[in-house]
Amino acid sequence: MTTSNPKKRFSMIREFQLADWFTLGNAVCGTGAIFSMMTYLQTPDVVHIYFASVLVLAAVVFDFLDGRIARWRHKSSLLGKELDSLADVISFGVAPAIIGYGCGLQGLYDRIILAFFVACGVSRLARYNVTAEALSEGADKVKYFEGTPIPTSLVLVLVLALAASSGALDENLWFGKVTILGFTLHPIAFMFAISGSLMISRIHVPKP
Repeated sequence: MTTSNPKKRFSMIREFQLADWFTLGNAVCGTGAIFSMMTYLQTPDVVHIYFASVLVLAAVVFDFLDGRIARWRHKSSLLGKELDSLADVISFGVAPAIIGYGCGLQGLYDRIILAFFVACGVSRLARYNVTAEALSEGADKVKYFEGTPIPTSLVLVLVLALAASSGALDENLWFGKVTILGFTLHPIAFMFAISGSLMISRIHVPKP
């Protein structure tokens, strides 16, 4: 029977760059936001929605810093690129959708729209990964995004946090609800559909 080498066991950790730890911070914040909304669904205390919103905001900060640190240190890797995409899916795709669900977007059509939003975010990141080299045109970094960046979903989270602060949750969501073929749709869910559609669009957004 062979035994594993402790040095090999931790080799992946040694491969992490400083920027990668900030990327993991992004993922941890997104996961924390999901946990906060799960707690809200168990004990409907609106403070947990605020916690979730602040954690998504913190994830945006980590996402901003990891790229800056990688360029400052001139150290980037394929591992870091993959980490960044996976963290973004959690923090800016799944977490906002869960926050929307927790705030009251629980009708069948709402859930379809939320799933569409997450699928658009995943597709947006995949497209960026495979086209980043072409979009950079030989430069050190990409000059523009195709489609809106997935962290723009922070806007959706802030809208829901504002709604929560005014008591517009569940049955009191802004714009009310409609019933189509026996299933519920909250019109405010369309902001997720618009955000997702913009992410997979071909519009050019300058990268700072």
